[in-house]
Amino acid sequence: MRIGIQTGYWSRKPPKGIQQFILAADRLGLDSVWTAEAYGSDAFSPLAWWGSRTRNVRLGTGIAQLSARTPTATAMQALTMDHLSRGRFVLGLGASGPQVVEGWYGQPYKRPLARTREYVDIVRQVMRREAPVTHDGSFYQLPLAPETPGATGLGKALKPTVHPYRPEIPIVLAAQGPKNVALAAEIADGWMAGFYAPRMDAEFRALLAEGFDARSAERSPSDRFEVCATVPVVVRDDVEAAADVIRPYIALYAGGMGAKEANFHKQSLDRLGYAEPLDKVQELYLAGRKDEAAAAVPTQLVEEIALVGPVDKIRRELPTWESTAITTLLVQGDPSSVLALLAATQDRTVAGRARAAAAAAFSRVAPTSAPR
Repeated sequence: MRIGIQTGYWSRKPPKGIQQFILAADRLGLDSVWTAEAYGSDAFSPLAWWGSRTRNVRLGTGIAQLSARTPTATAMQALTMDHLSRGRFVLGLGASGPQVVEGWYGQPYKRPLARTREYVDIVRQVMRREAPVTHDGSFYQLPLAPETPGATGLGKALKPTVHPYRPEIPIVLAAQGPKNVALAAEIADGWMAGFYAPRMDAEFRALLAEGFDARSAERSPSDRFEVCATVPVVVRDDVEAAADVIRPYIALYAGGMGAKEANFHKQSLDRLGYAEPLDKVQELYLAGRKDEAAAAVPTQLVEEIALVGPVDKIRRELPTWESTAITTLLVQGDPSSVLALLAATQDRTVAGRARAAAAAAFSRVAPTSAPR
């Protein structure tokens, strides 16, 4: 299991010291660095900046929203990023939700699975550069049909001027619902899970297997499929104190990232068996009582989807996570927690002990931040 960093999206401004954090992660041998976007900072620009200063870490959008860009615009950015990073880029995509898609981008949120399928097809056409890009779908038409209202009829199928740096840029799809997870396994090179609980691993594997069965022969083999999971990590001597750091993060997603009748994050957590307490969390959050909402998040839920508590406890729990379908664990947390996890996973090897010995230098330059 590889270890990466999920930096998320910015709140008011760029996190203090994040550049030094990424540089140290690159030196210490972490696998990858990922960014996100909602309705503030974008996912690509930070990666371009960090990519110019690093040499080893993979650079992934985790995730870039479909509605933020046309498929061809996304493919252009992916081609550019892959050249600038010399083949280290991973394109993570996600449909987002109706509140953002309709409220921020002014687009209807309908049939997200069908739209995702069309989007990925166009992106792959661009990145392969085998022929001029054409697509005749329900959501996208390339070239635009001449009979479309307002069209000049002068559009023509085009190939990108830029040649790909490598034959394939990996595409990872963010998915939480069962059908979305199966779709990721069918058409993508990886799946980015939102809330992953190891005890649900059998269910997740079954959904992935369903998608693999429908996978076309031209896709990469399923044994090379990447499963990324963002896992908040907080190292504290006291488990409750560590959980307190993560409770607001869960309350935000269960209560505030969506409407009462349409919150995919809450639905994902509900499937873990926490519907009743999370109904209360959502009710409090939507009423503006955010501190009370956070306090109502069960510690048991935190421990299911995060690594919290003393280092020894985290070390004991890691084999359970390593036994799951997860191939890349994306740590979300403060630098000391990232270090603790890195040491816990690698201290059985000489290289791991050497990396752990470099922790002091890392912690001196890295910022302090909590999961968002």
